[in-house]
Amino acid sequence: MQTINNDIKNQTFRPMYLIYGEENYLKRFYKNKLVEAMVGDDTMNFNEYAGKGIEIRPLIDLAETMPFFAERRVILIEDSELFKKKDEELADYLKSMPETTCMIFVEQEVDKRNKLFKTVKELGYVCECAKQNEAYLERWVLQRLKREEKKITRDTLNLIFERIGDDMELLECELEKLFSYTAGKDVIETEDVLEICTVRLEAKIFDMMDAISEKNRERILELYYDLVALREPPMRILFMLVRQFRLLMQVKQLSDKGLRADAIAAKIGSQSFVVRKTLRQVQNFTLAQLKEALRNCMEMEEAVKSGRMDENMALELLLIQYSSK
Repeated sequence: MQTINNDIKNQTFRPMYLIYGEENYLKRFYKNKLVEAMVGDDTMNFNEYAGKGIEIRPLIDLAETMPFFAERRVILIEDSELFKKKDEELADYLKSMPETTCMIFVEQEVDKRNKLFKTVKELGYVCECAKQNEAYLERWVLQRLKREEKKITRDTLNLIFERIGDDMELLECELEKLFSYTAGKDVIETEDVLEICTVRLEAKIFDMMDAISEKNRERILELYYDLVALREPPMRILFMLVRQFRLLMQVKQLSDKGLRADAIAAKIGSQSFVVRKTLRQVQNFTLAQLKEALRNCMEMEEAVKSGRMDENMALELLLIQYSSK
């Protein structure tokens, strides 16, 4: 990503760029920066393609067209899935593409064995926008707060991540809501986050797991009916519970070996703030209890899929079972 920043700063652009990965906010951010730097207001020499089914020959013909009273022609290609196909025509063409043309590809997934991927990597620049670690996200959020002249405590910052997660698009949206809600205030407080920030499904599952660990039946069912009101399918809730029980089991096993939160997060590919909260939950479970919970979840899923039990009834019975003192 720093390479793109340097290219823009130095105004020395490569003939092609590939921006890909699961962090949509970063993909959009760097795509827009490149287009703005290379195109500006010159819509005459800027073309966009989006979606599957792009015809390669017309694309090549366009790339061969000289820009009109400009230094370059820029072609933006998004979500084409060209980097997952075996078609080699475009890859071969890029090796002789005119210097006056620049192509920017933006994709969700790529096959690194793909010839087009290898060609862009060799002749241009490949930028992977993966999910960012906690340290990067903290710096990014604090920079956003600084620009808005807002302050925040460590506990409130942690609460933002716990409620919203690590998706930068969601974080950006919720931060904008927070800035509007706290207009006229210098400090964003815990109450502001609780009042205005939307709770993602994963955070509600975390809260449900807290209630399960405390055998708080009233709270468990309250959270469950909240999710039902939000039209979350029971089988999706069950899937999330299974995933959380697995996470608890992983964290407990590694914690019992003496690993700390950061080391566990690195080991299982999770964020440290997720592991820290999970470590608090695992104190209320034995490893045997977690294994039994996973078995029970799987049995309930099988009962639903085989038609022996209604999905709503199955999930409610499971939650009641794990709320019994």
